[in-house]
Amino acid sequence: MPSRLDNINEQRRQKLERLRARGIDPYPHRFRQTHTTREAIAALEAAEAPGAATQARSRGFGQEKEEISLAGRITAIRRMGKSSFADLRDGAGKIQLLFQNTDQFEEEKRELFKDLDIGDIIGAGGALLRTRTGEPTLAVHDFSLLAKSLQPLPEKWHGLADTEKRYRQRYLDLIANSEVREVFLARSQIISAVRQFMDRRGFIEVETPVLQPSAGGALAAPFITHHNALDRDFYLRIALELHHKRLIVGGFDKIYEIGTVFRNEGISTTHNPEYTLLESYEAYADYTDVMVMLEEMVAWVSRQVLGATAIKYGEHDIELKPPWRRVTLRDAVREHSGIDFVKYPTASGLRERMRSLKVDTDPDKNWARLVDELYKTFARPRLIQPTFLIDYPVSMSPLAKNKPGEERVAERFQAVVGGLEIANAYSELNDPLEQRERFAEQMKERHGSDEEQWTIDEDYLLALEYGMPPTGGLGVGIDRLVMLLTDQPSIREVILFPQLREKQ
Repeated sequence: MPSRLDNINEQRRQKLERLRARGIDPYPHRFRQTHTTREAIAALEAAEAPGAATQARSRGFGQEKEEISLAGRITAIRRMGKSSFADLRDGAGKIQLLFQNTDQFEEEKRELFKDLDIGDIIGAGGALLRTRTGEPTLAVHDFSLLAKSLQPLPEKWHGLADTEKRYRQRYLDLIANSEVREVFLARSQIISAVRQFMDRRGFIEVETPVLQPSAGGALAAPFITHHNALDRDFYLRIALELHHKRLIVGGFDKIYEIGTVFRNEGISTTHNPEYTLLESYEAYADYTDVMVMLEEMVAWVSRQVLGATAIKYGEHDIELKPPWRRVTLRDAVREHSGIDFVKYPTASGLRERMRSLKVDTDPDKNWARLVDELYKTFARPRLIQPTFLIDYPVSMSPLAKNKPGEERVAERFQAVVGGLEIANAYSELNDPLEQRERFAEQMKERHGSDEEQWTIDEDYLLALEYGMPPTGGLGVGIDRLVMLLTDQPSIREVILFPQLREKQ
């Protein structure tokens, strides 16, 4: 037995055929619109302003209202005898349409109006007015069908709540939920503001390869693909770092890139297999310079997009204004877990101490990953106000320089706001011989132990041998920054098309 949806679809297809039988193209090539809905409402308000009519007459205009044309999707129809109303939405907003005395339309338009459905895209021409209830309205003198919708919008199109459907059919989500559209408009503005900030500081934007012969720049499981013409495997980049530092060697002193990186890892509220990363590198700088730049950037972007540095994330009120708190990773973990990991220099000793706190410890994890587990379990969720976690163990930071006089501590920081890691940065290691030793150690520790891969990029090591100046490097998770500034609890809310499990 056909479902209600089947019946609706069939009715719409029948309307489509009737339109074609009457010689109406339900999918014409173009339509010339003069205004967006937002511009139309602004024009109406300008015409209503005190003195507007006098100014118009002084410029030689009469009392006739200007004809304009709009285009968009019908999201509501209220048929009321000879006159009817509809809501029209475009990319800028919504406006009401008035089809006044439809009997006066020519027969073709009357029949077309009868066959209009919620979801259809139309173009409409007419004059602006305000109804007795004060609603900005276009009194329609003529209209055309621009795209016939064969699928009905969700019954409560103004509040599509099925989360799985929202992500799988983002186009419905954007139609149904205006607040979702606002999030992605904000995302675009945030990325634009980041670019403006970097450009104003003298950085140049670069582009580096997505397909790379070596998996490097981060500890992560890569995606692997095969190039037929070259008959070789490539990795989808897991970071932008190694190519950027080649450019520093080549004489570009300030560079940045906003690009997609790929990590073949789990999916969570803060992880997606592909995500957007800002990386920047500045010659003759170190991680303290980068800290200052990052806190200034986040505060500046917030002011540009939100108009303030005070934001709300979940239940927390957060102030992004610099300076941000600085605390060592050791002190943060010790404060929130009671464990001083420096006093447990072996994996077995640290694992045993962690078990006393009933922390589930994977026996395959090495010392560095156990420290990371401590940090993520106890410290990170409690870091709500902007915090720089500084000075990481060298074994957790194979690309960072040692802190002067401290063999086991690297000049590295992570920025945490609202319990979210939004950035990672180093004073970059530029000693090619030490870098080779660290790469080899990483390969040795991870051989056969987990999916994280690190391949030795010989060309990168060769580039270092030509000499790379002291450099401060930064990586910012754009998606998490957008989560923070738009108060979203999941990364899927700020990625237009997130990866999902196959639908059963």
